[in-house]
Order: sequence, then C-alpha cells, then structure tokens
Amino acid sequence: MARINLLPWREQLREQRKQQFVATLIGMVILGAAVIFVGDQVYGSLISEQLSRNSFIERENQALDARIKEIQELRQKRQELIERTKVIQDLQGNRPIASHVFDQLARTIPEGVYFTAVRMSGKHISLEGAAESNNLISSLMRRQDASDWLAAPSLAEVKALELDGQEASQFKLTVQQTKPHEDEAGQGAQK
Repeated sequence: MARINLLPWREQLREQRKQQFVATLIGMVILGAAVIFVGDQVYGSLISEQLSRNSFIERENQALDARIKEIQELRQKRQELIERTKVIQDLQGNRPIASHVFDQLARTIPEGVYFTAVRMSGKHISLEGAAESNNLISSLMRRQDASDWLAAPSLAEVKALELDGQEASQFKLTVQQTKPHEDEAGQGAQK
C-alpha cells in the first residue's frame, strides 16, 4: 500500500517556521540585551576613567593653586624683606650724616653768633639764634653756602633786640642739608 501523508503538512511547516521565528526573536533579544549590557559596561568604564582623570586634574590644580599662593606669599615676604633691608641700609648710610651736619654747623658759625634753637626736619634745618651784628649773620650764611654739607641758606626773619645793654640781632634761618659727592666727601674728611 502506498504511503500517503494525510497530516496537514502546511500547518506543520507553518508551526516549524513559527518556532524558528520565536527562536530567532529570543536569540535577537538575548543578543540585543548582551550588546546593551556590554555597551553599558564599556561606556561606564570610560566615564569612570574620565571622571578619575578629571578628579586627578582637579587635585593637581588645587595643589598648584596652593603652590602659587605660597609663591605669592614668599614673593611678598621677599619684597618686604628687601624694603626693610633698604631702610636699614639707608639708615646705616645716613647715620654719620647728622654728625657731619652738626660739625659743619659748628665750623660755619662765626665769633659773636650763637644758636638758641636747631630743628632738623628731613633735609631742612631751621636755625634760630642771635648775633652781635647783621654782618655776622651774612657771614654765617656765606659760610653755610660754601659748606659741602649745607646749602641754600635762607633768612626768614631778623629782629633787633638788646642783650646785656648791647644791641643784637635775633634771626631765623633755614638751610638745606646736602650730601657731598664721594671725592668731595673724602676731601672734606681730610680737612
């Protein structure tokens, strides 16, 4: 007897294709999920690596900012020390000037003139005193003008007064303190 397949072969074929489709669909879903999972892991690791680089850069920037601040503080301290050193050097260099100025005041005062007040303000020296005559005041001013340490005497006031029965002149005089040049200072010290 001949074999005849009475089963609905079309339905069987349809069922087979349906199973293949479902299997392919499940495989694709699993494959898609795997691709998404792997992509998420890769991008997550890239992001975490970049975040760690960013945090490293931020830490280094903070360290550099701290160093820059420290350098600025050191520069400021250095500048303050330089200024202090300069002030000290100026004071050390100007220390003998006062003695030279007083020496020149004593050397330039003629006989018959005396000072009642001497005030020094910066480079200005105010002198008050009395003289037996106006000619002696003129002589004092000429001597001060010829001095290496004194310059530009300026008579502010002259008043006539009587001292011990004699006529005298009371005066107020200002003079500038100067500093002679190196070679003149050496010659002045030898005099």
